[in-house]
Amino acid sequence: MKIEKFEDIVAWQKAKILSLHIYKTFNTSKDYGFRDQIQRASVSIMNNIAEGFERRGDKEFKQFLFIAKGSCGEVRSMLYLALELGYIPKNKFAEFHEQSLEISKILSGFIKTL
Repeated sequence: MKIEKFEDIVAWQKAKILSLHIYKTFNTSKDYGFRDQIQRASVSIMNNIAEGFERRGDKEFKQFLFIAKGSCGEVRSMLYLALELGYIPKNKFAEFHEQSLEISKILSGFIKTL
């Protein structure tokens, strides 16, 4: 399938879902610094995929995909903190961790094809 717009990219679609889940889960958190950081990191994944795609050059796109992959790592790192601070239960941690790992793997494959 030819990718004609960033919305066609599976990694972007999955990153959007993860962002929505992160936003809804931490929306009422009173730890504003933590909440803002994990929400920004999750949004950064999808936005870097979109921005890189719109640049229309493989080299630049690849760089933005690396940044998105870094944001995946940041989300996973913060999830460990959220779990240990009691902000989320183990099942939420596992769900979000798995989603971010899957996105990261898709991005790695995408980077290799560029």
